[in-house]
Amino acid sequence: QVQLVESGGGLVQAGGSLKLSCISSGRTRDNYAVAWFRQAPGKERQFVAAITWADSTYYGDDSTGRFTISEDTSRNAVYLQMRGLVPEDTAVYYCAADQSGNFAAIRSVGRYAHWGQGTQVTVAS
Repeated sequence: QVQLVESGGGLVQAGGSLKLSCISSGRTRDNYAVAWFRQAPGKERQFVAAITWADSTYYGDDSTGRFTISEDTSRNAVYLQMRGLVPEDTAVYYCAADQSGNFAAIRSVGRYAHWGQGTQVTVAS
């Protein structure tokens, strides 16, 4: 049973930074990908970033250059460092895991079978 727990969300002023954490349990040690998605009220869930077990990283258009995804395998943790936040980044941020080993659609919501409960990020103008 894969479990994902996000933390690190909160209220930040525009231009500020936040670092989100996703701690996983029950996940395989290889052939996995862990991703961050976000969902704002009234909008579809949007891909933010992903990292694979081979340390390949992927970013969405809105996060490239501002967000950095990283992993600490010793802690089963994946992090999302967010800088230069703008009000449009306000959303619930979700961590998701895929253990299929097929990362052709790594940016797709439907690719991920395991999800955390989400953490709220609010950016004030």
